[in-house]
Amino acid sequence: MLHYAVVFFIIALVAAVFGFGGIAAGAVEIAKILFFVFLVLAVVSFVINALRGKT
Repeated sequence: MLHYAVVFFIIALVAAVFGFGGIAAGAVEIAKILFFVFLVLAVVSFVINALRGKT
């Protein structure tokens, strides 16, 4: 998931350099959403792993 967020961020950077503002804004929004989904899933995974380790 983090890989896809980075890919969309790079697409946004390239689009911004070439002046495609709408495409860049869309790619940035997708990258943000994917990054936050990754963070939530990572935190949930760490919590579940910590709870399993205690038992």
